[in-house]
Amino acid sequence: MNKIKSSAIEALDTLKDGDTLLVGGFGLIGAPLTIIDALKEKEVRNLTVVSNNLGESGKGLGLILNQNKIKKVIGSYFTSNRDVGVKYQKGELAIQLLPQGTMAEALRAGGAGIGGFYTKTAVGTKLAEGKEQRVLDNETYIFEQSIKGDVALIRAHKADELGNLTYYKTARNFNPLMATAAKFVIAEVDEIVPVGSLSPEEIITPHLFVDVIIIANKILTKEGVKSL
Repeated sequence: MNKIKSSAIEALDTLKDGDTLLVGGFGLIGAPLTIIDALKEKEVRNLTVVSNNLGESGKGLGLILNQNKIKKVIGSYFTSNRDVGVKYQKGELAIQLLPQGTMAEALRAGGAGIGGFYTKTAVGTKLAEGKEQRVLDNETYIFEQSIKGDVALIRAHKADELGNLTYYKTARNFNPLMATAAKFVIAEVDEIVPVGSLSPEEIITPHLFVDVIIIANKILTKEGVKSL
């Protein structure tokens, strides 16, 4: 099956109302900006978005937030986008906060078929309220459920024609984890190379996890997001 699509909007065909969407990135670093830009044109509502943050005001996932397409967000750090707090205060957005390490492990568990795990992180805080607690080796732990998604939007550096992926430095962040935890994975890459061009040692995400590949036409620079 040819996984390479000519446009990001075509790649989003499977996304539908009410889906849980996993989106890679830390701030705008490693975010699939081309796919997010195409998502502006997709008629979809009531999304649950799992992402470290919701971009910035008017940038990245901030664009989608301002279109009122997101009903709930699960993530760690939202103060980079003041629009998140405004919508939350108005009752237009539900927020579930997870520490970054907990979110990463929840995604890893989801991809590995593990239902959940116990962690000491957040014990004794408001984030632990309503969660199962258990004492192990005289330490209190809380139970966190794994995270799985319907669709994942991820950003990688290179893909071969099968969909094997490599990543560039810190852009690796949550992307490889999300690639394992979703039913359908769309990868935005800088370059597509022939099969055999990538050494096995540099491949981080095997092609079996990737359903669609597109070439990026949006990049993050010191001056902001630019089109190629």
